Amino acid sequence: MSETPAKIRIDKWLWHARFFKTRSLAAKVVSSGHVRVNSLSIAKPAVQVTAGDVLTFPQAKDVRVIRVVALGERRGPAPEAQALYDDLDPPKPKERAPAAPKYEGKGRPTKRDRRLIDQSLRDALE
Repeated sequence: MSETPAKIRIDKWLWHARFFKTRSLAAKVVSSGHVRVNSLSIAKPAVQVTAGDVLTFPQAKDVRVIRVVALGERRGPAPEAQALYDDLDPPKPKERAPAAPKYEGKGRPTKRDRRLIDQSLRDALE
């Protein structure tokens, strides 16, 4: 059997841990300069990470703070990928959009009903 390496490229690890759908997307985020390893900003996807490193990077609209627990050998199923890291700052639950108000009648809303719906959504967002 092959031994697990002591270090692995950061783009490959992010892909193994299923933070990004493809390795090229992970490399693109690292190249943008928004990734930090142990509070040091990096801009090259070839930077090596080891177990115990703390990674800070953007994902969707959140900023993730992750501690590398294991390096992994492959991009396996989600439970295997979740065993590779500890989430130091769990993502916040998503906010629900306000429910649309009920309008009287059946079927398609009238122009007046649509205006009332739009107004109530604007008020809820303010």
